[in-house]
Amino acid sequence: MPVRRRLLAAAVAAAACLATQAVTGTAATAADEVVSRGVTIPAFYNPPATLPAADGTLVRTEPLRLALSLPSLNGPLPGRATRLMYKSTDSNGKPVAVTGAYIEPTAAWKGGGPRPLVVLAPGTLGQGDQCAASLGLEHPFRFNGETVSVGYEDLAVYRLLGKGAAVVVTDYAGLGATDRLHTYVNRVDEAHALLDAARAARSVEGATITAASRVGLFGYSQGGGASAAAAELQPSYAPDVNLAGTYAGAPPADLTEVTRAIDGSDLAGALGWSINGFLQSDPSLKPIADAHLNATGKAALADLSTMCVGDAIFKYNRAKSTAWTTDGRTVSDIIAATPALTSFLDAQRIGRLKPSGPVRVATSVSDNLVPHAQSRRLAVDWCAKGANVTYDAVLLPPTGSGLLNHATPLLADQSAAVSWLTDRLKGEPARSNCWTMPIQP
Repeated sequence: MPVRRRLLAAAVAAAACLATQAVTGTAATAADEVVSRGVTIPAFYNPPATLPAADGTLVRTEPLRLALSLPSLNGPLPGRATRLMYKSTDSNGKPVAVTGAYIEPTAAWKGGGPRPLVVLAPGTLGQGDQCAASLGLEHPFRFNGETVSVGYEDLAVYRLLGKGAAVVVTDYAGLGATDRLHTYVNRVDEAHALLDAARAARSVEGATITAASRVGLFGYSQGGGASAAAAELQPSYAPDVNLAGTYAGAPPADLTEVTRAIDGSDLAGALGWSINGFLQSDPSLKPIADAHLNATGKAALADLSTMCVGDAIFKYNRAKSTAWTTDGRTVSDIIAATPALTSFLDAQRIGRLKPSGPVRVATSVSDNLVPHAQSRRLAVDWCAKGANVTYDAVLLPPTGSGLLNHATPLLADQSAAVSWLTDRLKGEPARSNCWTMPIQP
């Protein structure tokens, strides 16, 4: 397991944080504060030794200052934020602490019924704890010479709050919370983190959502895969969550295809995050990694384990895994020749279960980073199971950059995605367009 570069911070800095902290459960201490690439991670993010038994139970909370906020007669705009830590269960059935943020909107809900909740699943932010989405709400831009972090999900959060829906943002397992490495694109960890965030939000002091509130899932890229996985697992894992609709944009549903696509791409660093996450989820794979990764590859994984997406784009842009392996084969070739690895990735496949409620899948026809064909295949697989699927192809011209081909629809399709999900939260029915999709992409 790569060792994260962490240093103990001074107790004086921690005391300032704890002075304003309203904590539920076991309190963090000054000695728990850590530093990742020059960014101090508040002691709040260090989990206690013992977690509650029930999934979705709050461990602790504290007020969260939104970087972009304006005063108004009815309260701060767009709302009042609370930092969260809550209990979830990982893919190995073990308890895990997950952090995030809940925002109670100032805008009124005008859709009828109790105020709804949107669980926002962040897209790829990196693997260093300083990259966590909840920290991005407080510090949207970080550039300190050691790390580059951009809270690009903040726009979607604010748009949803403007509709009068409450929003809870998850950091996922191991991103933010400092006790383990982020299990990047692990479908079960991510799905559980989303569904337990919905449960935890109900217990936040001042929250106006209830158990009867309609819940929507919203995510793009990594977040699209997380939302898709959560929609599949909700009936068995969280039947108490009143799921009304799911938006899954550019979902990495087939990691075998995605692994092949990102190797040598603008976002080649994501390959390292995936491998790190796989090893965190299944330590029995470590001897395989040790046998096939050379010194350069092992150093890259250790380096990437503390990086945000901006750092990886600058340092590992177009890196090829052939430089990381002992025999010059690609990681994809090694996976294909190793049954334990093919089995692990096969278990991550999304699309084998029928999702709960209506879902909207959107992907750019030009996306070659999280390939369009495998995302569209998810919609087709769900249609074959009788799911209520709305599939939208985002028609954008291809560019010379895989990152632009993939990221541009995040904004180009966002308004349509927010509108579609808002209609589901109002209780309006969704009309499937499965009939428009032939089997072949």
